Amino acid sequence: MREHDAIVVFQKFDNAIDANIAKSKLDAYGIPCFLTEENMANLYPGASNFMNFNVRLHLFGHDAERARQIMSENNLRLNDDAVARCPACGSKNIERDFPKELTSTFASSLRLLFFGLFYPSKKVYRCSECEFEF
Repeated sequence: MREHDAIVVFQKFDNAIDANIAKSKLDAYGIPCFLTEENMANLYPGASNFMNFNVRLHLFGHDAERARQIMSENNLRLNDDAVARCPACGSKNIERDFPKELTSTFASSLRLLFFGLFYPSKKVYRCSECEFEF
């Protein structure tokens, strides 16, 4: 096996969530990679500090430099147009929650009686300033 075809440990992570995000990003760019010791990190969360249970991201040696460049990119830029605004007052201070009409005591009692804890309902956006739901 040639040197650049060897599988190397590219990066170590304290938790499996960060490792899977990095793996998904590299997979999206066509870089083959895999994780090891993911189960140990999930079984003993927080133990990575004293028991050395780190999730390891492995890839081929010849992909390491390209992977470094991809991981250093910040692709999570939001422009001002991507932020939702209230159609009534134009505020950016909105939250996503269940409709107010479903939060009354009587409606909650009926839902609990007929559907149990799991009631199928859609969430809506609510403006924190004018209480408009959309």
